[in-house]
Amino acid sequence: MRSDKIIIVGGGSSGWMTASTLIKAYPNKDIVVIESSNIPVSGVGESTLAKIRDWIKFLEIDDKDFLRYTDGIYKLSIKFTDFCKKGDSFHYPFGDCCVDGNNSELNDWWVKKELYPETPNCDYADCNYSIMSLVNNNKMTYESFDGFEFNRHTAFHFDAIKFGQWLKENYCLPRGVKHITEDIVNIDHDENGIKSLNGKYKADLYIDCSGFKSLLLNKTLNEPFESWEDILPNNSAWAVKVPYKDKEKELKPYTNCTAIENGWVWNIPLWNRVGTGYVYSNKFVDDDTALQEFKNHLNRDDIEDLEFKNIEMRTGIHRRLFVKNVVAVGLSAGFIEPLESNGLYSVHEFLIHLVRNLRRERITQWDKDNYTFACKSIFAGFAEFVCLHYALSNREDTEYWKMNSDKQWEESLINLKPKLNSDAFLNAAINRSEFFQFPNNGGGLHAISAGMNWAPTDIHSLKYYNRIDDKEIFNYFKPWVGRLNERKDKWNKNAEKYLNYIDWMKKNIYPPSYNES
Repeated sequence: MRSDKIIIVGGGSSGWMTASTLIKAYPNKDIVVIESSNIPVSGVGESTLAKIRDWIKFLEIDDKDFLRYTDGIYKLSIKFTDFCKKGDSFHYPFGDCCVDGNNSELNDWWVKKELYPETPNCDYADCNYSIMSLVNNNKMTYESFDGFEFNRHTAFHFDAIKFGQWLKENYCLPRGVKHITEDIVNIDHDENGIKSLNGKYKADLYIDCSGFKSLLLNKTLNEPFESWEDILPNNSAWAVKVPYKDKEKELKPYTNCTAIENGWVWNIPLWNRVGTGYVYSNKFVDDDTALQEFKNHLNRDDIEDLEFKNIEMRTGIHRRLFVKNVVAVGLSAGFIEPLESNGLYSVHEFLIHLVRNLRRERITQWDKDNYTFACKSIFAGFAEFVCLHYALSNREDTEYWKMNSDKQWEESLINLKPKLNSDAFLNAAINRSEFFQFPNNGGGLHAISAGMNWAPTDIHSLKYYNRIDDKEIFNYFKPWVGRLNERKDKWNKNAEKYLNYIDWMKKNIYPPSYNES
């Protein structure tokens, strides 16, 4: 098959990100987006990861161009509150880990933790990521220092629906993408795939961006959906937009994820409001009770004035993502859950693989299978990473958290072996100290594990492998701990010279001339 003419079914952030990527990579292709005016667009993808910077660079757009339109701000980290146990919190920051001068790479901090057990788990990020000096002091800068680079290590909070609209109006349409507003009520198809939409729209390739309903891949071609609810049980969410009470205090450069009774709550500050939602499993709590739990957590005087939206989610992915002449991107392909801001991440990462597999004049089954394999590998790795947030938790105060604590994760993952590589679990279990030692091993596993107090070493191992006794151990490792503390103090001192985050945003993105209405 060829791909000279492409129809994208569905708008929203995934549809217009798809159109933007394809028109950038292949400006001579005939690209059409068909979206309905009657189907609400999912708006839960308001938080991104730093990897979106690669995609923004690929499109050659400036983030300043869309931030105001999308009510956006910059994001530096993800905070996890009450995940390990109630009262504890930690960060998984962006940026590169700083291990200069360390004796055992990242494991130097675990020496500190073992020698001084009262050290809070959040200290791990503070000692290894310079960006945490900005987070903790609520500062911001364009300057680079000790592993922090603004254009590489910042992400965004924004209104995802407005982001899709910005891409449509400012990127896609000016470059020749065609836009049709129409409900798809008739899909003609045969053994080769889709023949036409509504009897009149024909293409070589159809891209399904229709959300959870997966109109083309699932509803029309009947491609089986592989549910992963056995390892990712959260399948529902309540979402709401709330006004600021005190913007000076509430505007933070990070996403906050707070574990509560039967799941967790996201808190995503935007410039003029906050997006928040409760992700939960309806196997443990009904929707009405979950809503009350969410309202109790928010604890707002204006709670009855807010408009809460219930969202049904399905966790898992289709068996194949490129079937006949249909390819799926976004929710129509698969979904993990919102933890770790992976929604839009999977969109732009899948799209880069789609671009790669459309480069030949004739697309073969090999190209289709390669897209499926590459995307499902990305999906599986991230799903496994999300699983670790629950597997490493120490909470057991409700049946929901007790289930996660008692789950036989190894057995679950072995049963899913065709879908998951289990590299994170197996490497963490078998090569525990080596796996956590280096910052490039396992992505953010080391940061999450430190926050959950799951250690790659312990006081007994330190004595055993270094052949030292109780009397020698503090003198032996004291310089290691000293270097970590000095580095952290230096970063915090350095951060004092930068503008407060909200003042920096006002100066660089939302100046006094900006009309907030």
